[in-house]
Amino acid sequence: MKNILVLVHDDQGQEARLQAALDLTRAVEGHLNCLDVSIIPMAVDDYVPVGGSALLLAEERENESKNRDKITARLEREDVPWTWSDVTGDVSEALREASALADVIVINRQFDDLPWPNMRAIAGELLAKGEAPLLAVPAEMRGVAFAGGRALVAWNGSHAAGEALQAAVPLLTLASEVTILEIDDGSIDKPATEAAQYLSRHGIEPVLRRVSSGGSSTAEALLAQVADMRPDYLVMGGYGRSRLVEALFGGVTRRMLTESPVPLFLAH
Repeated sequence: MKNILVLVHDDQGQEARLQAALDLTRAVEGHLNCLDVSIIPMAVDDYVPVGGSALLLAEERENESKNRDKITARLEREDVPWTWSDVTGDVSEALREASALADVIVINRQFDDLPWPNMRAIAGELLAKGEAPLLAVPAEMRGVAFAGGRALVAWNGSHAAGEALQAAVPLLTLASEVTILEIDDGSIDKPATEAAQYLSRHGIEPVLRRVSSGGSSTAEALLAQVADMRPDYLVMGGYGRSRLVEALFGGVTRRMLTESPVPLFLAH
């Protein structure tokens, strides 16, 4: 895990993304790739006058030009190697196209206050169509303790959980404590002991924690455990859907991308 791709865009989650990406790049002694996306505005003809879309796009590009000057000046003072790219288009598509050599993509989970950009939909698109794992951080987060932090792995024995566990090994080797959480909701495919054995072969000795869902949904049980344990980040398998059916995209992934108080390391 050396190539870190981060979304740059002047929105309420940018500072959280940038801080997390810098912390991750330092922890793995990697390279930070910044992708500044000027988002094409979605205009409705009945409400936007002729030429309005072009004016909105011009304004968006001007804002991102100023944002680039601000962020690059800051990066010059940081102690990580970095590169910069500017694109115009759809966020998820731009990130997917830029991620061919990315080991992880840093975005946000869903914003609490504003629906745009729709980070949960972006994450769903990337999980469904992309290959690189995601690090989705809450907008209010300011820095993530990867080196010496405490990691929580949500385990249900699924293929996605296994993919996430394998992808997260470079991070888990840096953690001071790794806990594998198994929530007994009747859907466990492979036991958490197999995940623990896998990590032990990488020199990681995790703690196993088994809890009952207690009649609650798996998402509610997981959120309760996160609130109780307060890990620095959560590793879990992710399931994505296309934007056309994002409104029907349910389950644990959707809930965690909406409410998780800690960063999510997701792989599909």
